Amino acid sequence: MDQNTREELRHLLSASGTMAGLCITGVTLFSTVGRTVGGTVVDDIFVLSALLFLLCTYCVFWALRTKHRRIVQLLTRIAEILFAVALTTMVSAGFIMAYTLW
Repeated sequence: MDQNTREELRHLLSASGTMAGLCITGVTLFSTVGRTVGGTVVDDIFVLSALLFLLCTYCVFWALRTKHRRIVQLLTRIAEILFAVALTTMVSAGFIMAYTLW
């Protein structure tokens, strides 16, 4: 694995772990504020995002551990896709949350 890929994976590992924590915080925030129809939907979306970020973290971890170039490429690609999908769902949950609280 080249140094650029390794560095990218390390940043992705850190970011996905942090984002999973933020998703859990979002669920906690909505539970504290109170349950509304939008709140339960947002909770579900944040939980889905957290799971996707955790799967991304798992893929990155294995990509950093393996020595096979093709597997590293595959896991890196999967991790990037998972991160993008999780980030998109998290942003959509944020929009719904902002609309509901407004």
